[in-house]
Amino acid sequence: MKFGEQLRSSTIKEYQWYYIAYDELKELMKKDYVSPPTTKTPRPKRQEWTEEDESRFISRIEQELDKVYSKQKLKVIEISRRIQATEREVNDIVARLDSRGPVGRDSAGRNDDDAPTEEEFMMLEEDLNEVTADVNDLAKFVQLNYTGFQKIIKKHDKQTGWILKPVFATRLKAKPFFKDNYDADIVKLSKLWDIVRTRGNPVKGDSAAGGSQGSFIRQTTKYWVHPDNVTEVKLIIMKHLPVLVFNPNKEFEAKDSAITSIYFDNPERFDLYEGRLKKTEGAEAIRLRWYGAMNNETIFVERKTHREDWTGEKSVKARFAMKEKNINAYLGGYLLPEAIFEKARKDGKKPAKVIDEEERLAKEIQYSVLKNGYKPVCRSFYNRTAFQLPADARVRISLDTELTMVREDNLDGRTRSGDNWRRMDIGIDYPFSQLPPEDVERFPYAILEVKLQTQAGQEPPSWVRELIASHLVEAVPKFSKFIHGTATLFPTRINLLPYWMPQMDIDIRKPATQNFGIQRTDHMTQSSTSDDDDDMDSDDDPGEVSQGSTIVSDTSEGNSHPRREMRRDFFGDLQHRPPGNDLDIEERVGAEPLEDPYPLYDSDIDDDESDVIEEARRVGGWPYYSKLLKKHARLAGQRVLTALHAIQPTPNPSAVPIDDRQAALAVTGRIENKRFRAPKGKKIHVPVRVEPKVYFAAERTFLSWLEFSIYLSTIATTLLNFGAKSSGMSFLAAGSFSAVAVLALLYSVVIYLYRSRAIRTRQVIKYHDSIGPSTLCGALFVAVVLNLGFELKERGYI
Repeated sequence: MKFGEQLRSSTIKEYQWYYIAYDELKELMKKDYVSPPTTKTPRPKRQEWTEEDESRFISRIEQELDKVYSKQKLKVIEISRRIQATEREVNDIVARLDSRGPVGRDSAGRNDDDAPTEEEFMMLEEDLNEVTADVNDLAKFVQLNYTGFQKIIKKHDKQTGWILKPVFATRLKAKPFFKDNYDADIVKLSKLWDIVRTRGNPVKGDSAAGGSQGSFIRQTTKYWVHPDNVTEVKLIIMKHLPVLVFNPNKEFEAKDSAITSIYFDNPERFDLYEGRLKKTEGAEAIRLRWYGAMNNETIFVERKTHREDWTGEKSVKARFAMKEKNINAYLGGYLLPEAIFEKARKDGKKPAKVIDEEERLAKEIQYSVLKNGYKPVCRSFYNRTAFQLPADARVRISLDTELTMVREDNLDGRTRSGDNWRRMDIGIDYPFSQLPPEDVERFPYAILEVKLQTQAGQEPPSWVRELIASHLVEAVPKFSKFIHGTATLFPTRINLLPYWMPQMDIDIRKPATQNFGIQRTDHMTQSSTSDDDDDMDSDDDPGEVSQGSTIVSDTSEGNSHPRREMRRDFFGDLQHRPPGNDLDIEERVGAEPLEDPYPLYDSDIDDDESDVIEEARRVGGWPYYSKLLKKHARLAGQRVLTALHAIQPTPNPSAVPIDDRQAALAVTGRIENKRFRAPKGKKIHVPVRVEPKVYFAAERTFLSWLEFSIYLSTIATTLLNFGAKSSGMSFLAAGSFSAVAVLALLYSVVIYLYRSRAIRTRQVIKYHDSIGPSTLCGALFVAVVLNLGFELKERGYI
């Protein structure tokens, strides 16, 4: 979708006269043609852009910036005052509740006629809902205008040749309408929602950010959230779960949400990275974490351990706290764990069992660091908004924004952290503009983590299922900040990449296929103004994509409309259908027949064959000829498979209807699946889940084939040795059964060895067999027909 169309379709009625005049600014950039268009030159050269034209454009875009900035500031003040007014009303109701006696009587024993009624709470809910919608609308207004300014400046620089981007960036810094953070308002609204939702009896408990949690187990699923949807996702969660505040008696500050972690690994082998990426049994991640600013003296030493499901254990995170001044001595082995916990044992504030567990953990981590040469390699920084009922960890949702990864190593001849356990030239000053580009990786999306502690068979709350199935999030199972940071910051040392790396260049925004989110009645207005037909240039660069992530082609008009959609599941089948039982886009993708039965990503065992053969050619001899023979054998096998697939009957899918919104977004035509390849010299690791029963399943399949081969050989022997008399036809029938038995036996051995090797090495291959059984049945049919012909001829019927 072009930005002009997106701007008109996303206009909020209250702000309709305050959006950037995008079309008018585009008109200002247009100059008359030097010569009239002709058939030979339909788009001749335009007149040169002059200084007068530039002054006129700058004056107009300054007016638009003033208009947007003024509206944003006024609305921020209005929302702040509305929150204050609602807070006074809520405090008044809480005060009336506190003054009540045990059975509806006041402190003097009289009947309490002034007790809050249900109607008052419902009116407060309506007020809070309006304020919440206002915050959401303002965030969308700001984000849309900021995108509009960025695109119009890019278009100006491209069309006119006059570079305005650096100058206008200074103007934006002077009027930063897009930099206001709504976290403080969300924290206040969350507290008010919690009071009103619980009718004045909010859940109380320890709200510390994991302060009392040493070892805990959760079921965690991760999602990406586009910056356009971050505020809306926060507001949706806030209506159901309160924001987890570290210190409720303290005014919220930006640094309260900052979390920084230092990840360790062997900088030569990257053992921990590879183990966490491949999810091998017992794979560990070691990190040091602190909350808030750099002056925080409490540092948490943590270790994550991955456990396979077949072990019967769950992956666990364990940690202990220590003073920052002792970190270097501890990591160097000069400070033993016994000395760290000596004071804790004397104080007696913690149970002895807990101290023993933490001391054992400290010994194990120190031993691993010293033995394996682990050093700080990567830092992750983000601002976290956590949602959870105090003292209730059954449902915990966190949203990490401004995620940034920074190098901490001393490789490549540069000293970053030196002998210290962390570098001191940065703090929590996002976006860390003082660092060189090769030292920092700014992640483009927010990370939503849904952590559940549900009993067996228990469903997550319905609102959680609706959120994770909506267009606002993009599921990325097993996403890891450590893995992503290491893979991007060390491109010359890391060759095995996580599966989500090819998705980084894909816009994860999706069209809303159902009514979900923070909505206001009749808040959308549609404009009948059409886009300029003469402006043939797309608002996006060729490399940019608009909303969505699965390419959809409209073949009826010959135009390509980029739409993309990534399919993910959570807790099984959580797909939702819009009214009318029409399939949404994700279900349509699932309904499409795959042209290629293999995975979308090339496996991490796929080598660059041409490079391997070229290297073997230089060596010469048998290694070269053997690799060349394997290549031609593989190509011949692929041609045979292609021919078999061509003659195999396939069902024709029926047309799936789409709703009006999808039709308006041009979501029609055939959905294509793109196959990704890793960059040259790299491999993409696709996670494969392997359980012990998989080995036994492959073995049982082989034994079944072996049993079938024995039956066929028995039939052949019976035909040959126990017939009435031998003849050419009897030999032919027995031979056909024997040939089928031998072929089945050889085929089963090859398939078993192939599958066993793939299972051991966790390769992503096609484990189902669509060719062997069909071929065997065909051969068996031919053998039976030959035997039938032999019998009929022997009895004189032929």
